[in-house]
Amino acid sequence: MHGYTQDKDEYAARLRRIEGQVRGLAKMIDNDQYCIDVLTQISATTKALQSVALGLMDDHLKHCVSEALTEGGDTADEKVREASEAIARLVRS
Repeated sequence: MHGYTQDKDEYAARLRRIEGQVRGLAKMIDNDQYCIDVLTQISATTKALQSVALGLMDDHLKHCVSEALTEGGDTADEKVREASEAIARLVRS
């Protein structure tokens, strides 16, 4: 079981809303909307995706990483490295 499993429906709903935002962005471009308005919507969509990513990271740390730390050894080291790399990717994005 993954750390996000109990919140899976909420994450799925949020991602469907984001999918709708992206479709709306495509329509804005098709309709030659004002560039600042498009950029504003891109920013909102980006923030929504970041919110999902942070929630998943929080769930991962609370569930997967803490469980691995309890077990110790190579599994713990691997989970911490994996989480650190995911955080670095999020910071760079």
